[in-house]
Amino acid sequence: MPVVAFHSSLDSPADWEPALRRHLPDLDWRTDERPGDPAEVQAVLAWKPPPGYFARFPGLRLVVNLGAGADALLGRDDLPAVPISRLNDPGMVRLMTSYVVFAVTRHARDIPAFEAAQRRREWRYIHPRPLDACRVGVLGLGELGAAAALALAAMGYTVRGWSRSPKSLPGIGCLHGEAGLRALLAATDVLVVMLPLTGATRGLLDAGMLALLPRGAALVNVGRGPVVAEAALVEALRSGRLGGATLDVFDREPLPPEHPLWAMENVLITPHIASITVPGEAAPDVAESIRRVLAGRPPLHEVQAGRGY
Repeated sequence: MPVVAFHSSLDSPADWEPALRRHLPDLDWRTDERPGDPAEVQAVLAWKPPPGYFARFPGLRLVVNLGAGADALLGRDDLPAVPISRLNDPGMVRLMTSYVVFAVTRHARDIPAFEAAQRRREWRYIHPRPLDACRVGVLGLGELGAAAALALAAMGYTVRGWSRSPKSLPGIGCLHGEAGLRALLAATDVLVVMLPLTGATRGLLDAGMLALLPRGAALVNVGRGPVVAEAALVEALRSGRLGGATLDVFDREPLPPEHPLWAMENVLITPHIASITVPGEAAPDVAESIRRVLAGRPPLHEVQAGRGY
Protein backbone atom coordinates (compact mmCIF):
# COMPACT_ATOMS: atom_id res chain seq x y z
CA MET A 1 0.00 0.00 0.00
CA PRO A 2 1.63 3.29 -1.07
CA VAL A 3 1.48 5.94 1.66
CA VAL A 4 1.49 9.41 0.10
CA ALA A 5 1.50 12.82 1.79
CA PHE A 6 0.38 16.03 0.11
CA HIS A 7 1.25 19.69 0.72
CA SER A 8 0.72 22.55 -1.73
CA SER A 9 0.00 26.24 -1.44
CA LEU A 10 -1.70 26.21 -4.88
CA ASP A 11 -3.17 22.76 -5.57
CA SER A 12 -6.09 21.25 -3.69
CA PRO A 13 -5.89 17.77 -2.14
CA ALA A 14 -9.57 17.38 -3.08
CA ASP A 15 -8.47 17.47 -6.75
CA TRP A 16 -5.41 15.27 -6.39
CA GLU A 17 -6.68 12.46 -4.17
CA PRO A 18 -9.45 11.11 -6.44
CA ALA A 19 -7.28 11.59 -9.54
CA LEU A 20 -4.42 9.57 -8.02
CA ARG A 21 -6.69 6.96 -6.44
CA ARG A 22 -8.00 6.01 -9.89
CA HIS A 23 -4.51 4.69 -10.64
CA LEU A 24 -3.52 3.59 -7.11
CA PRO A 25 -6.74 2.13 -5.62
CA ASP A 26 -5.01 1.06 -2.38
CA LEU A 27 -3.56 4.54 -1.80
CA ASP A 28 -3.18 5.70 1.82
CA TRP A 29 -3.58 9.48 1.45
CA ARG A 30 -2.18 11.91 4.05
CA THR A 31 -2.59 15.67 4.37
CA ASP A 32 -1.80 18.25 7.04
CA GLU A 33 -5.35 17.70 8.31
CA ARG A 34 -5.03 13.88 8.15
CA PRO A 35 -1.35 13.34 8.99
CA GLY A 36 -1.32 9.81 10.42
CA ASP A 37 2.11 8.42 11.35
CA PRO A 38 4.79 10.42 9.45
CA ALA A 39 7.16 7.45 9.62
CA GLU A 40 4.87 5.54 7.25
CA VAL A 41 5.00 8.10 4.44
CA GLN A 42 6.87 6.86 1.37
CA ALA A 43 6.15 9.61 -1.16
CA VAL A 44 5.27 13.30 -0.96
CA LEU A 45 3.48 15.42 -3.52
CA ALA A 46 4.54 18.99 -2.78
CA TRP A 47 4.78 22.54 -4.04
CA LYS A 48 6.95 24.87 -1.94
CA PRO A 49 6.34 23.26 1.47
CA PRO A 50 7.51 25.18 4.57
CA PRO A 51 11.05 24.83 5.94
CA GLY A 52 11.62 21.55 7.78
CA TYR A 53 8.63 19.86 6.17
CA PHE A 54 10.47 16.80 4.82
CA ALA A 55 12.39 16.12 8.04
CA ARG A 56 9.30 14.49 9.56
CA PHE A 57 9.34 11.59 7.06
CA PRO A 58 12.19 9.16 7.88
CA GLY A 59 10.89 6.58 5.38
CA LEU A 60 10.62 9.00 2.45
CA ARG A 61 11.56 7.48 -0.92
CA LEU A 62 10.20 9.94 -3.50
CA VAL A 63 9.22 13.59 -3.84
CA VAL A 64 6.90 14.61 -6.67
CA ASN A 65 7.29 18.29 -7.41
CA LEU A 66 3.86 19.70 -8.35
CA GLY A 67 5.19 21.79 -11.18
CA ALA A 68 7.70 21.80 -14.02
CA GLY A 69 10.49 23.72 -12.23
CA ALA A 70 12.15 22.07 -9.24
CA ASP A 71 14.44 24.96 -8.23
CA ALA A 72 12.49 25.53 -4.99
CA LEU A 73 13.31 21.99 -3.84
CA LEU A 74 16.98 21.79 -4.72
CA GLY A 75 19.33 22.86 -1.95
CA ARG A 76 16.86 22.43 0.92
CA ASP A 77 18.52 21.23 4.13
CA ASP A 78 15.53 19.09 5.17
CA LEU A 79 15.28 16.99 2.00
CA PRO A 80 17.07 13.61 2.11
CA ALA A 81 18.82 12.14 -0.92
CA VAL A 82 15.71 10.71 -2.57
CA PRO A 83 14.59 11.01 -6.22
CA ILE A 84 12.62 14.08 -7.22
CA SER A 85 10.11 13.69 -10.04
CA ARG A 86 8.71 16.71 -11.86
CA LEU A 87 5.39 16.91 -13.67
CA ASN A 88 5.07 16.75 -17.43
CA ASP A 89 1.40 16.30 -18.24
CA PRO A 90 -0.31 17.14 -21.55
CA GLY A 91 -2.60 19.66 -19.89
CA MET A 92 0.36 21.65 -18.57
CA VAL A 93 1.96 21.65 -22.02
CA ARG A 94 -1.25 22.87 -23.70
CA LEU A 95 -1.78 25.66 -21.18
CA MET A 96 1.81 26.89 -21.48
CA THR A 97 1.67 26.75 -25.27
CA SER A 98 -1.57 28.74 -25.35
CA TYR A 99 -0.08 31.45 -23.12
CA VAL A 100 3.09 31.74 -25.20
CA VAL A 101 1.12 31.91 -28.46
CA PHE A 102 -1.09 34.61 -26.94
CA ALA A 103 1.85 36.66 -25.65
CA VAL A 104 3.89 36.44 -28.86
CA THR A 105 0.86 37.25 -31.03
CA ARG A 106 -0.05 40.18 -28.81
CA HIS A 107 3.33 41.77 -29.49
CA ALA A 108 3.58 40.66 -33.13
CA ARG A 109 0.15 42.14 -33.96
CA ASP A 110 0.80 45.44 -32.11
CA ILE A 111 -2.05 44.86 -29.67
CA PRO A 112 -0.45 47.01 -26.90
CA ALA A 113 -0.51 49.99 -29.29
CA PHE A 114 -4.20 49.43 -29.99
CA GLU A 115 -4.93 49.11 -26.27
CA ALA A 116 -3.19 52.43 -25.66
CA ALA A 117 -5.12 54.02 -28.55
CA GLN A 118 -8.40 52.76 -27.12
CA ARG A 119 -7.64 54.43 -23.79
CA ARG A 120 -7.20 57.69 -25.76
CA ARG A 121 -10.36 56.98 -27.85
CA GLU A 122 -8.15 57.17 -30.92
CA TRP A 123 -8.72 55.15 -34.13
CA ARG A 124 -5.11 54.21 -34.89
CA TYR A 125 -4.27 52.10 -37.92
CA ILE A 126 -1.08 50.04 -37.95
CA HIS A 127 -0.63 47.91 -41.01
CA PRO A 128 -0.27 44.22 -40.04
CA ARG A 129 3.00 42.46 -40.82
CA PRO A 130 3.17 38.92 -42.19
CA LEU A 131 3.80 36.50 -39.34
CA ASP A 132 6.98 35.21 -40.91
CA ALA A 133 8.37 38.75 -40.65
CA CYS A 134 8.29 38.37 -36.86
CA ARG A 135 11.40 36.60 -35.60
CA VAL A 136 10.72 34.70 -32.37
CA GLY A 137 13.50 33.37 -30.17
CA VAL A 138 12.67 30.68 -27.59
CA LEU A 139 15.19 30.17 -24.79
CA GLY A 140 14.80 26.64 -23.44
CA LEU A 141 13.78 23.70 -25.60
CA GLY A 142 12.62 21.20 -23.00
CA GLU A 143 9.15 19.67 -23.13
CA LEU A 144 7.38 23.00 -22.63
CA GLY A 145 9.73 25.12 -24.72
CA ALA A 146 9.81 22.69 -27.64
CA ALA A 147 6.00 22.48 -27.74
CA ALA A 148 5.67 26.27 -27.74
CA ALA A 149 8.34 26.71 -30.42
CA LEU A 150 6.70 24.13 -32.69
CA ALA A 151 3.26 25.72 -32.24
CA LEU A 152 4.61 29.16 -33.14
CA ALA A 153 6.39 27.80 -36.21
CA ALA A 154 3.20 26.04 -37.31
CA MET A 155 1.40 29.39 -37.19
CA GLY A 156 3.94 30.91 -39.57
CA TYR A 157 6.34 32.75 -37.26
CA THR A 158 10.07 32.54 -37.99
CA VAL A 159 11.27 30.65 -34.93
CA ARG A 160 14.71 29.89 -33.56
CA GLY A 161 15.44 28.21 -30.26
CA TRP A 162 18.35 28.00 -27.85
CA SER A 163 19.22 25.28 -25.39
CA ARG A 164 22.06 24.20 -23.13
CA SER A 165 22.94 21.26 -25.35
CA PRO A 166 22.32 20.71 -29.09
CA LYS A 167 18.71 20.03 -30.07
CA SER A 168 16.94 19.39 -33.35
CA LEU A 169 13.30 20.34 -33.99
CA PRO A 170 11.55 20.39 -37.38
CA GLY A 171 11.15 23.89 -38.75
CA ILE A 172 13.11 25.46 -35.86
CA GLY A 173 16.61 26.89 -36.14
CA CYS A 174 18.23 25.37 -33.05
CA LEU A 175 21.27 27.00 -31.46
CA HIS A 176 23.30 26.28 -28.33
CA GLY A 177 26.29 27.65 -26.43
CA GLU A 178 27.16 31.29 -25.70
CA ALA A 179 27.84 32.14 -29.34
CA GLY A 180 24.47 30.65 -30.28
CA LEU A 181 22.72 32.68 -27.58
CA ARG A 182 24.27 35.91 -28.77
CA ALA A 183 23.37 35.16 -32.39
CA LEU A 184 19.77 34.39 -31.45
CA LEU A 185 19.34 37.56 -29.40
CA ALA A 186 20.70 39.75 -32.17
CA ALA A 187 18.06 38.47 -34.62
CA THR A 188 14.97 38.28 -32.39
CA ASP A 189 11.89 40.51 -32.36
CA VAL A 190 10.06 38.64 -29.57
CA LEU A 191 12.14 36.74 -27.02
CA VAL A 192 10.40 33.99 -25.04
CA VAL A 193 12.23 32.90 -21.87
CA MET A 194 11.36 29.31 -20.89
CA LEU A 195 14.55 28.34 -19.07
CA PRO A 196 14.63 26.64 -15.67
CA LEU A 197 16.38 28.44 -12.83
CA THR A 198 19.82 26.95 -12.22
CA GLY A 199 23.22 28.26 -11.22
CA ALA A 200 24.02 28.71 -14.90
CA THR A 201 20.80 30.53 -15.83
CA ARG A 202 20.42 32.87 -12.84
CA GLY A 203 20.94 36.39 -14.20
CA LEU A 204 21.76 35.01 -17.66
CA LEU A 205 19.91 37.84 -19.36
CA ASP A 206 21.78 40.76 -17.86
CA ALA A 207 22.12 44.28 -19.25
CA GLY A 208 24.73 43.19 -21.76
CA MET A 209 22.65 40.33 -23.11
CA LEU A 210 19.46 42.42 -23.28
CA ALA A 211 21.39 45.06 -25.24
CA LEU A 212 22.00 42.50 -27.99
CA LEU A 213 18.28 42.45 -28.84
CA PRO A 214 17.20 44.81 -31.64
CA ARG A 215 15.89 48.07 -30.26
CA GLY A 216 12.17 47.83 -29.60
CA ALA A 217 12.11 44.03 -29.24
CA ALA A 218 9.64 42.47 -26.81
CA LEU A 219 10.33 39.99 -24.03
CA VAL A 220 8.05 37.25 -22.69
CA ASN A 221 9.14 35.51 -19.48
CA VAL A 222 7.29 32.35 -18.48
CA GLY A 223 10.32 30.49 -17.07
CA ARG A 224 11.66 31.92 -13.82
CA GLY A 225 11.99 35.55 -12.81
CA PRO A 226 15.67 35.51 -11.75
CA VAL A 227 16.80 34.28 -15.18
CA VAL A 228 16.37 37.92 -16.25
CA ALA A 229 18.28 40.54 -14.26
CA GLU A 230 15.33 42.56 -12.97
CA ALA A 231 17.05 45.94 -12.62
CA ALA A 232 18.41 45.63 -16.16
CA LEU A 233 14.95 44.67 -17.43
CA VAL A 234 13.34 47.71 -15.82
CA GLU A 235 15.97 50.03 -17.28
CA ALA A 236 15.66 48.49 -20.75
CA LEU A 237 11.89 49.02 -20.66
CA ARG A 238 12.22 52.59 -19.40
CA SER A 239 14.78 53.54 -22.04
CA GLY A 240 12.89 51.99 -24.95
CA ARG A 241 15.66 49.48 -25.59
CA LEU A 242 12.87 46.96 -25.01
CA GLY A 243 9.56 47.92 -26.57
CA GLY A 244 7.46 45.86 -24.19
CA ALA A 245 7.23 42.79 -22.03
CA THR A 246 4.76 40.14 -20.94
CA LEU A 247 5.84 38.84 -17.53
CA ASP A 248 4.38 35.89 -15.66
CA VAL A 249 7.32 35.26 -13.27
CA PHE A 250 9.34 37.55 -11.02
CA ASP A 251 12.20 37.65 -8.51
CA ARG A 252 9.64 38.01 -5.71
CA GLU A 253 6.15 36.58 -5.91
CA PRO A 254 3.68 38.10 -5.35
CA LEU A 255 5.24 41.11 -7.04
CA PRO A 256 5.40 43.89 -4.39
CA PRO A 257 2.85 46.68 -5.00
CA GLU A 258 5.59 49.31 -4.99
CA HIS A 259 7.55 47.62 -7.79
CA PRO A 260 8.13 49.91 -10.81
CA LEU A 261 6.95 47.23 -13.27
CA TRP A 262 3.34 47.78 -12.14
CA ALA A 263 3.32 51.35 -13.47
CA MET A 264 4.79 50.61 -16.90
CA GLU A 265 2.24 50.84 -19.71
CA ASN A 266 4.44 48.69 -21.96
CA VAL A 267 4.31 45.74 -19.52
CA LEU A 268 1.61 43.11 -19.07
CA ILE A 269 1.78 41.34 -15.70
CA THR A 270 0.13 38.02 -14.90
CA PRO A 271 0.44 36.21 -11.53
CA HIS A 272 2.42 33.07 -12.48
CA ILE A 273 -0.51 31.44 -14.28
CA ALA A 274 0.99 30.65 -17.69
CA SER A 275 0.61 26.96 -16.94
CA ILE A 276 -0.82 24.91 -14.11
CA THR A 277 -0.97 21.23 -13.38
CA VAL A 278 -4.10 19.33 -14.38
CA PRO A 279 -4.34 16.54 -11.76
CA GLY A 280 -6.46 14.23 -13.90
CA GLU A 281 -3.85 14.33 -16.68
CA ALA A 282 -0.78 14.25 -14.43
CA ALA A 283 -1.98 11.45 -12.13
CA PRO A 284 -1.03 8.52 -14.43
CA ASP A 285 2.62 9.58 -14.51
CA VAL A 286 2.67 10.33 -10.77
CA ALA A 287 1.21 6.92 -9.97
CA GLU A 288 3.72 5.22 -12.26
CA SER A 289 6.62 7.07 -10.59
CA ILE A 290 5.39 5.93 -7.16
CA ARG A 291 5.09 2.33 -8.35
CA ARG A 292 8.56 2.44 -9.90
CA VAL A 293 10.29 3.84 -6.84
CA LEU A 294 8.60 1.39 -4.48
CA ALA A 295 9.85 -1.37 -6.80
CA GLY A 296 13.41 -0.03 -6.64
CA ARG A 297 13.45 1.70 -10.03
CA PRO A 298 13.89 5.40 -11.01
CA PRO A 299 10.73 7.53 -11.36
CA LEU A 300 9.52 9.18 -14.53
CA HIS A 301 10.77 12.71 -15.29
CA GLU A 302 13.49 12.53 -12.63
CA VAL A 303 15.21 15.80 -11.77
CA GLN A 304 18.98 15.72 -12.18
CA ALA A 305 20.26 17.73 -9.22
CA GLY A 306 23.56 18.51 -10.94
CA ARG A 307 21.76 20.20 -13.84
CA GLY A 308 19.06 21.79 -11.69
CA TYR A 309 16.13 20.38 -13.70
